[in-house]
Amino acid sequence: MTSTRVVTARLTERACHQRDADAALALLDQSMLLRHRRIALIRYLLAQQLGAPLQERHHQYVQKIAARLSAEALARIASAARARLHR
Repeated sequence: MTSTRVVTARLTERACHQRDADAALALLDQSMLLRHRRIALIRYLLAQQLGAPLQERHHQYVQKIAARLSAEALARIASAARARLHR
């Protein structure tokens, strides 16, 4: 059985380096299941940039998180998401 970390690493490789929208969406879904906050926002922005078919539940999840963050924190998260695409 493949470990969660290995699966995550493979999905990250596909999303960030191969620009795979389905992998980005799978990472976001994983973050939502694990109740991530910051990383979920980064993965949401990555999925959005790659044209993944985001659903209302994705938007609602990140809107709840974003509403609790400062403008500066959101700017840092957006910068981190952009950096992942340009590695």
